[in-house]
Amino acid sequence: MAVKKPFQTDIENIRKRAREHIDKGAVTSGYKADRETVIKLLNEALATEIVCVLRYKYHYYMAPGIHSQSVKSEFLEHANEEQVHADRIAERITQLNGTPNFNPEGLLSRSHADYVPGDDLVDMIKEDLVAERIAVDSYREIVTYLGEDDPTTRRMMEEILAQEEEHAEDMATLLENLGKKGEPAKPAVA
Repeated sequence: MAVKKPFQTDIENIRKRAREHIDKGAVTSGYKADRETVIKLLNEALATEIVCVLRYKYHYYMAPGIHSQSVKSEFLEHANEEQVHADRIAERITQLNGTPNFNPEGLLSRSHADYVPGDDLVDMIKEDLVAERIAVDSYREIVTYLGEDDPTTRRMMEEILAQEEEHAEDMATLLENLGKKGEPAKPAVA
């Protein structure tokens, strides 16, 4: 059994390093990730979140049918949560001395998710579910890539990933409750 060494740090060396390259802000010599790659991945995630905000907002305003009122409130809630994700990601990009890319030109090419409006309420929910599933898989890959090299970004992406999983489950439940044709689901026969 390996004996665990007591925690030791060279605080004098840490203080010295903190004064070096002070213009780099939060990015210290202890940062181990490829900063440029992380910023690129975060800008793709930012574009994904913006596209999701836009799609959810469109669905909120355009959801048709008698069953749309409760679904519309879910769309709006998700749009607001996706905006919070976008803001967190943009803030992290600036902490890494990067520039968040809010340019609408090329937004869809940077986004992992597509912007598909959907023809009816069921199509809208399906498109939101597809987008959430894309975010879940791509964000999981980002988390894995970051590993221990950038724990701050990894934790942020893990928190966002958890919420995207909740969104996917919400959309799957809405789809199940509405049934395939936009009607309430029929009870299962025992």
